[in-house]
Amino acid sequence: MAIGEDSVSEALELLDWKRRVFALYAEVRDAADPATGWQRWCAVRAALFCDHPQSPRAGTRPAYFPYDPAWRLLAEVVPAMPETRLVAGSGPEPVTFTRFATARFGDHELELFWLEAYGGGLFLPFRDATSPAETYGAGRYLLDTVKGSDLGEEGGKLVLDFNFAYNPSCAYDAKWACPLAPPANRLAIPIRAGELNPAA
Repeated sequence: MAIGEDSVSEALELLDWKRRVFALYAEVRDAADPATGWQRWCAVRAALFCDHPQSPRAGTRPAYFPYDPAWRLLAEVVPAMPETRLVAGSGPEPVTFTRFATARFGDHELELFWLEAYGGGLFLPFRDATSPAETYGAGRYLLDTVKGSDLGEEGGKLVLDFNFAYNPSCAYDAKWACPLAPPANRLAIPIRAGELNPAA
């Protein structure tokens, strides 16, 4: 199928969005102070959401819980027997991932997924007890390295800073198809950090 002029333009806009997000997370990882990195993250996301043609909802400025350093955690990555999972989402078809490890922090753990597509990538969706009253009902994303959201590692542990938790695009517009938090990644505790429910 031939790509029309409009499709090329849209592809280049999406490429620009991805470049900006990758650059933003590189800034976050390099920030001397996590709270300063978070403030930069919020500001750049606000600009992208308001002005970029690939915004999930143009003119929208995401809202967040106040930054809470207690929700910046280092997780031990514990290998698990690789297991193919079809992760349900907002679209008609599930997305194929491989569950390859768990991220353990305190008394909790979340499953880590690897996207089974060209190049692959780490994916960490979750849902917690703030959903759906305060945060998006179907859960939020913390890491999605295919799209640039990567907080890095420290001392061999995975950085899980829930202040950077964000809504999937389908929280803003049903035209987007997004994989959502599977049952194993639904926490019974409230995590009052990160992006709030846009519908609240």
